[in-house]
Amino acid sequence: MNETVPLSVEERLFRIEARNEISDLVARYAHGADRKNHPAMMQPLFHEEAIWSAEGFATFHGAPAIAAGLAEIAATQVLWSIHYMIAPYIELATDARSARCRWYLWELSTMAEGGGQEDRWLGGWYDSIARYEDNVWKFASVKLDLRVQGVATPPWSLRKAFDQ
Repeated sequence: MNETVPLSVEERLFRIEARNEISDLVARYAHGADRKNHPAMMQPLFHEEAIWSAEGFATFHGAPAIAAGLAEIAATQVLWSIHYMIAPYIELATDARSARCRWYLWELSTMAEGGGQEDRWLGGWYDSIARYEDNVWKFASVKLDLRVQGVATPPWSLRKAFDQ
C-alpha cells in the first residue's frame, strides 16, 4: 500500500506561495521583455549559471550574458513588443525547491527586416526550470519554442513604448 504522509501546514503554505512567486517571475520576465529586455530588469530573474535559448535567436549562458544578449536582440531584431504570457503550468518538484514552468506566448512585435521594420505576431511556448535559493525564485533555464509567426497587416496604429 502506498500511503503518503500529509504535508504540514507550513509546507502546504510554502507550495502555494511558490506557485504565486513563480507566476510573478513569469510576469516580471514579460514586463522586462516589453521594455526592450532591459538588462537591470532581466538579469535578477536568472541564476548566475542559467541558460536561455530560442531557436533562430541565440543561446546564452549565465545571468549577465543572458541580460546583455536579450538587450542586444531587442536593440537589433525585436524593436518593439508586447508579450502575453498565458496559462503558466507549474510542476513543483517533490521537495518544492525547484519547479518546471511552461507557459504559452502570444506576442505582437515590430521586427527589424531588410533594413526596415515589419509588424509581426508570434506564438509559441516557454519551457523553464525555476529554483528556490536564498529565499528567492529565479530561472535556471528558459527555452523559447516559437511555433508560429507572421506578418501583421495592417501595421499597428498605436504603438507606445513601455518606458513612457
